[in-house]
Amino acid sequence: MSRPDTGLTAAALEFLALPRTAAFTTLRPDGTPHVTPVRFTFDAASGLARVATRAGARKARNVAAGGPAARVALCQADGFRWITLEGRASVDAGPVRLAEAVRRYTARYGSAPPAPPDLAVIEITIDRFLSLNV
Repeated sequence: MSRPDTGLTAAALEFLALPRTAAFTTLRPDGTPHVTPVRFTFDAASGLARVATRAGARKARNVAAGGPAARVALCQADGFRWITLEGRASVDAGPVRLAEAVRRYTARYGSAPPAPPDLAVIEITIDRFLSLNV
């Protein structure tokens, strides 16, 4: 698999590696936005962002309801520096994808994510980004 050209600078990638939270926006079935703080990881080599969550969480249900066209946004901010990553999302509870999400989360945040019985991962294929002062 070739590396996607995300267009992100080295400074942007460093910013995305900081152990911060982000505002995660999904769309409810009625089209209104649902915004919640999340911890996430970003893999520049694959262009994937991952959010570990419960399969029954509103954000996961919103993504699942959107099907293959489900679009989401993650915005990590620190004062007047921010990056928003946008893309198509899917929900997966398979053991291989969950293990990779947990591994990356643990590396970024220094501890494993909560492990509810319905743990799932939202994978976002990033196709657009916006940033300021990064």
